[in-house]
Amino acid sequence: LPSGLFPLIVVFLQGPKLVAGKPGGAVTIQCHYTPSSANRHQRKYWCRLQLPTRICHTIVSSYISKDYLGRANITNFPEESAFVVNISQLSRDDSGRYKCGLGISSRGLSFDVSLEVSPDPQDDIEVYTVDLGRTVTINCPFKRENSEKMKYLFKETGELVINTNYVNPNFKGRASIVIQGTNQLMFNVIIKQLKLSDAGIYICQAGDGSSSNKKYVDLQVLEPEPELLYGELRGSVNFDCALGPEETNVAQFLCRVNSQGSCDVVINTLGKRDPAFEGRILLTQRENGRFSVLLTGLKKGDAGHYLCGAHPGGQQKEGWPIQAWQLFINEETVIPSNPTVVKGVTGGSVSLLCPYDRKESNSIKYLCRWEGTQNGRCPLLVSSDGEVQEEHEGRLALFKEPGNGTYTVILNQLTTQDAGFYWCLTDGNTRWRTSTELQIVEGKRKPSLKVPENVTAVLGKSLELQCHFPCKYYAFEKYWCKWSNGECRELPSQDKSPSQALVTCDQNNRFISMTLNSVVKEDEGWYWCGVRKDHNYGETAAVYVAVEKVAVGSREVSPANANPGAEEKVAEPTVRVIENKVIVNPRLFAEERAVVEDTGDQEPGIRTETPHSGSKVLLSTLVPLGLVLSVGAVAVWVARARHRKNVDRVSIRSYRTDISMSDFDNSREFGAVDNMGAAPVTQETILEEKAEAMATPEGNTEPEEPKRAKRSSKEEADMAYSAFLLQSSKIAAQGQEEPSEV
Repeated sequence: LPSGLFPLIVVFLQGPKLVAGKPGGAVTIQCHYTPSSANRHQRKYWCRLQLPTRICHTIVSSYISKDYLGRANITNFPEESAFVVNISQLSRDDSGRYKCGLGISSRGLSFDVSLEVSPDPQDDIEVYTVDLGRTVTINCPFKRENSEKMKYLFKETGELVINTNYVNPNFKGRASIVIQGTNQLMFNVIIKQLKLSDAGIYICQAGDGSSSNKKYVDLQVLEPEPELLYGELRGSVNFDCALGPEETNVAQFLCRVNSQGSCDVVINTLGKRDPAFEGRILLTQRENGRFSVLLTGLKKGDAGHYLCGAHPGGQQKEGWPIQAWQLFINEETVIPSNPTVVKGVTGGSVSLLCPYDRKESNSIKYLCRWEGTQNGRCPLLVSSDGEVQEEHEGRLALFKEPGNGTYTVILNQLTTQDAGFYWCLTDGNTRWRTSTELQIVEGKRKPSLKVPENVTAVLGKSLELQCHFPCKYYAFEKYWCKWSNGECRELPSQDKSPSQALVTCDQNNRFISMTLNSVVKEDEGWYWCGVRKDHNYGETAAVYVAVEKVAVGSREVSPANANPGAEEKVAEPTVRVIENKVIVNPRLFAEERAVVEDTGDQEPGIRTETPHSGSKVLLSTLVPLGLVLSVGAVAVWVARARHRKNVDRVSIRSYRTDISMSDFDNSREFGAVDNMGAAPVTQETILEEKAEAMATPEGNTEPEEPKRAKRSSKEEADMAYSAFLLQSSKIAAQGQEEPSEV
């Protein structure tokens, strides 16, 4: 017995299965037990079984039933490790099924004994002992003069079972007579699907009258002795059922005996399954009527009496073959207690802890998903030797950590279709198979780790991926790894978080970033960002990185021919090329060239070379440009207002023409750009190609208009436009040289 399981119960208790006696006579039954001090002092008993409930009424123990007073006793012989039951003054009513046992009759260890008291047994009586539901063949000899006469089989009560021309309705379809030939002086009576009620004394006869030949037969129909089966709490057990080749094409089942004596179906080959065993039971059919039932995730309440058998209806019926099992659950188990239910959110991840026998640390570990088909099945999803189901590529990884009897399986990018039961198992000890239910929670909950969606990297460029994590993971170890064949190889990391990060932690600005230099085609694949603590894996997020020769959405990008002034416009890409560096939030890189940095002040998405975020770069670029345009608008408005007051009237067309011709010359004198249209192109080029932050210089205000003598409208317009160009040139130059936060 496993340690801790019923320490006071013997390993075995044995004795005779069949005892026969004559009316008025006596019988002695010897029951042998394992020598031990506990067994010598255990309660011994002899009880009579009431079928089919199997309730056992005690006849003799420390007291004697009143019906057996003076004719039944029990004697213990501790030196011989046996006790003896004596019953005298036998009568026909004493025939039946009994139990010899230790402890309590309803729970202790015992074995069945069949007692037959025949009314007038003949000296040549032949005893047939057959298990319930099986087939018996009774041989009936006769003399040659009766070879052509009628053949019979009677019960001792005179009830005809079968003859050459008739079959009793109770044996219809079950009994038959076989005569080998005229030269054979024997006929056979075959009875199939034996029932308990078939037990008794039979007479087979050939011929009639005084010249007939008779033979007495004692048919004993025995219920199968329950095989003892021990399981560990949270572990698994296997019921191996062998019913015989004749039951190969008959529906098979495993049922559990309830308190009323009937048997409730646990699982059968017709698709019926007890909901209490959902997700943790499999039935496997084998050759020659054999089948097995694997039960995992054992609970305390699973202990009990089970029957496996065959019947067209998929349930126990009298007369059909069965095997009996007594399942014990050891609660003092060495299998660790892990959650039997885990919950995940759509798009998130879960970690399943799987135990294994520490003595088999080199065994192959697996994860399979239970499917509620007719018999149940569990196809493998991933294994520790590199196998992974195709549809789970990039989503499922097996880690040997935390070790010491436990490994971890992580499933991410969860969908509602992932809900179900998952089994952990190895190619070693089958008792260490466990079951976990995965539930997908839908609603407002979102994954905590944030990574970009699928990313495209450019050959030869640098690649940076960012993974946002909330403050609740501050104390956790963060990592990046590259997925391959059901494993995720961790990449080297370096923590550069500020020491005051815990105090100043911003829920929205915590990142772990990864940089991959000089991307090559082999860098393509799945990358994971995750957190863990003390070798226990937590949440993960996955991203796929594709490697191409050109940037996403437009032209080929090359360090040698990048054109910062290109006019072709494309959609804002996931991958950005900034001074030969590709900035993204990827999760793909080669281990030997990957550097992971933990930065506490970045926004997810595109990252720049400056210490400022992308949004700040955009603000610092647009604000100076807006101020420049505002100054220009004010200058033009003042010039036009004064122009209207001027006595010299100039047509709008000639006025604009004059400004265009004179202002280009004046702008060169003040060092301004050659034309107005160049300014927006320059700003766009800086934003898209340099991605450098720009900010408005402090103290920038609109200069006061200097006092000047009254001029003509043309001269005033020339001066105003020149001032506008000068101011815009100065602000633009200042913003490029000294960017600051707005």
